Amino acid sequence: MVAWAVVPLAAGPVLDDALAGRDEAVRSAASALLWVGWAVGFVAAVVPRSITLTVVRVVVPGAAAAVVWAAVAGEPSTASAMAAGLVVLAAVALAFVPEVGTRFVQGSAYGDERRLLLRPPPMLAAGVVPVAWTMLAGAVVAPVVLLAAGEWWWGGAAAAAGAPLAVLMARSLHGLSRRWVVFVPAGLVLHDGYALDGPVLFPRRLVASLAPALEGTDALDLTAGAAGLALELRLVETVPVVLAARGLGRGRAGETVEAHRLLFTPTRPGQVLATAADRRFPLT
Repeated sequence: MVAWAVVPLAAGPVLDDALAGRDEAVRSAASALLWVGWAVGFVAAVVPRSITLTVVRVVVPGAAAAVVWAAVAGEPSTASAMAAGLVVLAAVALAFVPEVGTRFVQGSAYGDERRLLLRPPPMLAAGVVPVAWTMLAGAVVAPVVLLAAGEWWWGGAAAAAGAPLAVLMARSLHGLSRRWVVFVPAGLVLHDGYALDGPVLFPRRLVASLAPALEGTDALDLTAGAAGLALELRLVETVPVVLAARGLGRGRAGETVEAHRLLFTPTRPGQVLATAADRRFPLT
């Protein structure tokens, strides 16, 4: 990711200016934290996997938050602040481009698999994700800054509380990088831990069609209101599916539903339909 590679050059002067008046230990700890974060993000960006997609989408927005803080806390020149802001915003935008996500999750595919991401429901994208990200960032940054400032009691408490919190929030965010539809030789798999209790394979022989959903369909809705074009998977016979405990799908959480039709919303429905056509799934 070229934009991420040049972030230190663009954002460095702004961050240095904001840290200049801080205690030397705090400044050193903050600088080390920033460089470690950049290095982790860079390695993740060049090693496409589903887990590194989560890393990229956690670390890169952190740079944007750091630049905003530096612009408020310091006194950077307008040109420096604008340059840093533009580069960081470009990196953030690229990290969330659907094609980038597809490249990363496909890097974790096995054999003749084709993985395509599902679009996040709005209740996650606009509510849960920002809160989880903020808690994760705070759990990582707060102990480092407090300990560097000599606040041993508060720093130790933040580290003790932050470690399990960071793990919990990271696992929650990683769940979004593991929501996909997978084409395999045997058929099609829906892998969505926020809607289904586990991956569900729909064998090719049971697929009647895969097509854009029609308005008013009574199919089992696993989109949870996600924006974009929903696809409807129609089956030749009912298949039992177990809804996830999180309960984002239609029905009660944990309920087993006999589904004859299902709705899901990929980030790129056209790619899903093209892949289905290449693999000779019926599309009408």
